[in-house]
Amino acid sequence: MARLDVLFKHLKESGGSDLHLGAGLPPHTRVHGEMTAVPGWNAFTDESLRAHLEEVATKEQWAHFEKNLDLDFAYALPGVARFRSNYLRQERGVGAVFRIIPERIKTLGELRMPPAVSTFADLEQGLVLVTGPTGSGKSTTLAGIIDLINTKHTKHIVTIEDPVEFVHANKSCTISQREVGQDTKSFASALRAAMRQDPGVILVGEMRDMETIGLAITAAEMGVLVFGTLHTNNAPKTVDRLIDAFPTDQQGQVRTMLSESLAGIVSQLLLRTADGKGRVAVNEILMKTPALANIIREGNTPMLHSIIQGGKTMGMQAMDDVLFGLAEVGTIDGEEAFHKATNKQRFEQFVKEEPAAAPATSPPATGPWAQVEEPPSPSRERERG
Repeated sequence: MARLDVLFKHLKESGGSDLHLGAGLPPHTRVHGEMTAVPGWNAFTDESLRAHLEEVATKEQWAHFEKNLDLDFAYALPGVARFRSNYLRQERGVGAVFRIIPERIKTLGELRMPPAVSTFADLEQGLVLVTGPTGSGKSTTLAGIIDLINTKHTKHIVTIEDPVEFVHANKSCTISQREVGQDTKSFASALRAAMRQDPGVILVGEMRDMETIGLAITAAEMGVLVFGTLHTNNAPKTVDRLIDAFPTDQQGQVRTMLSESLAGIVSQLLLRTADGKGRVAVNEILMKTPALANIIREGNTPMLHSIIQGGKTMGMQAMDDVLFGLAEVGTIDGEEAFHKATNKQRFEQFVKEEPAAAPATSPPATGPWAQVEEPPSPSRERERG
């Protein structure tokens, strides 16, 4: 048993999401978004942490780390969980971050996803993007969608990941999970090969570059249901990010292709609950309508908000509306909602007023500047903005 397994079990039992290790520091865990030191552990030296990390990696993985100074892989601890692992070099020596991947895939219902998210599992073709910042739960949401397809339909599902995170058992579907670097050289090469593997569904773990994005759009045009991820915060930014990945002279053609193939966007944030005892996913949902294609073709992405507002009966929802509703009932902190919202003015009611400054005790000012009104503080101006 690796010595770090004790820390992995502690992470699981404490309900944490990430384990952070670094030379010169004691181990820390992230629990409900907050970082705390693990009780009873002293700071690692570079030498001791290296020894601990080498036990978890294979000989090939450790050699890769020694050569490249970075390493991504998945580590499984039977009966506990899988962990997405990253090794790095830093100023004090080596470091590592492990993110827990639960062994049991949660259903969309258990994740409290809006019902509209489950409808993407029933599509026959198109491109569906799950977006959000790092740590927002994109992989967990996608795993729930793939599991629903695996339960309801009979298709060949190909996942392309770096590394493979959630491991899916074959239910009604046949599943091929490919890890970049181990089972295939790149996302693009695996995507190109997947089109010759009779796919019904393709999951692209990260759409990092123009080639991968172009191949994903093409696969969706060819009749495959393609799921992918981007690090964008809402639907308009997602569409713009896809288009901007291409040279200017190709963007018109890409807009036309995307207008036909885009089937939906689920943007996600993961926020702490107001009581600090958990976290809640907040989603913006865009679904395909006849007007969507025209807006994308014309490059009028700000109008996507109008599509969302007009599609509420279909299950579409805007991020600001969901944030406001959760803040209003006290599920999330109002000030955090304010900081995450696009329309700050709408959320000003949740921002606490700063206490008034104590009166000055120095003698009254004299001279030509004595009657000049004190300028507003920068912090108050930011709140108003």
